[in-house]
Amino acid sequence: MAGEAAEVEELKTPLNVSGMIGLIVFYLLIFCAGIFANKILKRKSRAEIQKNQVSGKAEDMMLAGRDINYFIGIFTMTATWVGGGYINGTTEAVIKNGLVWCQAPFCYAISLTLGGLFFAKKMRANRYVTMIDPLQNKYGKGLGALFYIPAFSGEILWSASILAALGTSLRVICGLNDTASIIVSACIAMTYTLFGGLYSVAFTDVIQLICIFVGLIFSIPFMTVNDAVTSPLRSSNVTMFPEKTTYSAFFGRIDPADAGLWVDYAIMMIFGGIPWQAYFQRVLSSRNTSVARVLSFSASFGCFAAAIPSVVIGLITMNTDWEATDLGASLTKADFKLAVPLTLLYLTPPAVAFIGLGAVSAAVMSSTDSSILGVSTMFTRNVFVEVFYRKASDTFTTWFLRGTIIVNTCIAMLIAILVKSVYGLYLICSDLVFILLFPHLTLVVHFPHLTNRYGMIAGFGTAFFLRVLAGEPVLKYNAILKYPYYEPPTYYSNGDVENYGYQKFPFRILVMVINWIVTLSVSFAAKIAFERIPQLKTYLFTPNLEDESDKPDTSTIPRKVSVLPEPAR
Repeated sequence: MAGEAAEVEELKTPLNVSGMIGLIVFYLLIFCAGIFANKILKRKSRAEIQKNQVSGKAEDMMLAGRDINYFIGIFTMTATWVGGGYINGTTEAVIKNGLVWCQAPFCYAISLTLGGLFFAKKMRANRYVTMIDPLQNKYGKGLGALFYIPAFSGEILWSASILAALGTSLRVICGLNDTASIIVSACIAMTYTLFGGLYSVAFTDVIQLICIFVGLIFSIPFMTVNDAVTSPLRSSNVTMFPEKTTYSAFFGRIDPADAGLWVDYAIMMIFGGIPWQAYFQRVLSSRNTSVARVLSFSASFGCFAAAIPSVVIGLITMNTDWEATDLGASLTKADFKLAVPLTLLYLTPPAVAFIGLGAVSAAVMSSTDSSILGVSTMFTRNVFVEVFYRKASDTFTTWFLRGTIIVNTCIAMLIAILVKSVYGLYLICSDLVFILLFPHLTLVVHFPHLTNRYGMIAGFGTAFFLRVLAGEPVLKYNAILKYPYYEPPTYYSNGDVENYGYQKFPFRILVMVINWIVTLSVSFAAKIAFERIPQLKTYLFTPNLEDESDKPDTSTIPRKVSVLPEPAR
């Protein structure tokens, strides 16, 4: 559970020259596709429309001329979600706790559907550039930029976690050094993103998603016919967990005491999966509101379908006699995160393993470039331009965006190389996105008249304070505020902590709801107070109670061209 700190000796593989050659060819294919994507997607027939949909070159890089069609949109949206962490994490979850605890595939599928139903149309119709725009329009440029902190943390740590997963996979299969693998992969994704922005990211996503599906599906038949794998596959044959005799180890079970924990994570993934710039960048770059909604619904199906090969690989892993393979030893819990590369390496022929490796590499690059571009877009537009340098020219903004992409890529690389529990940090930031960002994004998009900056400060501060008090095993500190069913920490005989305590109560949902309640209550109280006692305006820490949304919004209107009607499909 949460306090595990098991260490395992690193699996070392000799450098595989043929695997290296195959990997280089794959990377060259992706790199060339990314470099030339700008020219391919900016055809003469669409160039003028693309030009009129954005305010300049910087916004063109961010949103690909708001001209992403159904085909490209569905591929890029799906590929963004189906990253290396998604593939490896799905397999690990199945092996570790059973299918019932593999929540990401169906939760994220529901999340994409809800995003398409309730957010895609409104966000695209208002012509926002980032998901922070409506927050800044409502709460002001400075306070709205505060939401960049949880958004940045989540996106950058997501990128770092999947880069770390790729480094591990390449080490296991090709014998490459983790650090070199991370640096090369990140630099390739960064370079074509610098050249073409979202044009390059979206176009390479098409190739990468095809590689993901073909690579994994192609590898599975070779795994099933391996002599070390039980045939036919039956969960009753699993011997990895001999103590679990009352239920299937593959399907798993939810103990009554863990039901709150399961619900907490499920709701967090479903609603916390909406406020991500990587998602909204595709929505806002869509050709029109119809495309924005359809690509969300289609990606929901694609995201769920992409998890099926990973689940099957998890079942194969559980039905494998690993002592009979060249590995020569049973898998430990610390090895579960390596299940995909291990099955590719030991259960398939070398040529097939490299095809599968291409799938894993494609998954990592498709998510890394999206997250890096998204977080760089938000910083450039919502922090640098909107808060510090409103008079920045289009050329200056474009080069600043490119510089920000380089800096954020370096940050993600350093975290992936230096931090051991990157995925744990990503989970923390994910629940901050759910607790702090989701309630306010929902309010400003759907109920802007019910909230103001005073309610936002009170709700945001209260929710953050309550989350800190709830403790966090990944950061190695116990809870101060203990909710019902709290699992206390355990200690060694010398007094050192063996396992840190964790909450079984669905406290994340509670804190998120409290954020909503406090925001609405304080907003209402502030509005009534200033209406009935006008003298209070003298003591405001901002010039007036007006929200930015009450003023003409020029932040999302192109500076050089007029806003045109959406082009026909």
